[in-house]
Amino acid sequence: MKRASLPSIAALAAVLAGPAVAADLPLKEPASFAARFNWTSCYLGGHLGGAFATKDITDPVQLVQDQFAGAPVTTGVTTVSPTPSGVLIGGQIGCDYQFSSSLVVGIEGAASGSTMKSTKSVTLPLGNPDTASVKATTDFLTSLTARFGYAADNLLFYAKGGGALAGDKYDVTGSFVGVPFAFRGTENRVGWTVGGGVDWGFADHWSANVEYDYYRFGHGTVTMSDPVNVLSGPVDVRQTIHVVKVGLNFHIWGAGL
Repeated sequence: MKRASLPSIAALAAVLAGPAVAADLPLKEPASFAARFNWTSCYLGGHLGGAFATKDITDPVQLVQDQFAGAPVTTGVTTVSPTPSGVLIGGQIGCDYQFSSSLVVGIEGAASGSTMKSTKSVTLPLGNPDTASVKATTDFLTSLTARFGYAADNLLFYAKGGGALAGDKYDVTGSFVGVPFAFRGTENRVGWTVGGGVDWGFADHWSANVEYDYYRFGHGTVTMSDPVNVLSGPVDVRQTIHVVKVGLNFHIWGAGL
């Protein structure tokens, strides 16, 4: 019988020892998923969106004709309904608390500048006839709302509701029996808002959201004044506003767990 050579014995030993050596090597951990987002935090950020409104204005015809006549000469009631639309840009600040059950509650304040405006024309029957231009503008929206949500790791599904304030301007311009007029009224209207959205925690301290909000401001009287003709009178305004916006927030604390 031939003796096994030393190289052959060494090779066999290496083959037999392979599994044992491999078993002793540390196993690599599988790649981990992104850290779960901690929604317990205070945050601040900005938003950009679009908005449209319905404003029922009653009665610009009576405003012009009765003020020029100095007496109630207008019969019937006219409601003009401009539909202002435009862009919103602003900021928000708030705080949330996440319970172990994934329930999230919080409070948020938001303020937006607005380019919403719209103009409609209406006939003045006693002006043979003349026409008035009715313009409605919303300059800003603010709100203070409570938030209630459910956290699914890095996603937060939430609803919100609370108080709101709108800054509005109204203009009724034209000419009546050959005399130019320019009535203007401004007001800050208090109302309420409800809405909801989805927030995505995409990095430590950062989240982005998409949100819809509905604002309702009810009825209110606006005093319209024409300083040139030294005339003034009331109109009733009822308004609702719809907003869709996207936002970006920096969470002051609340890094991934």
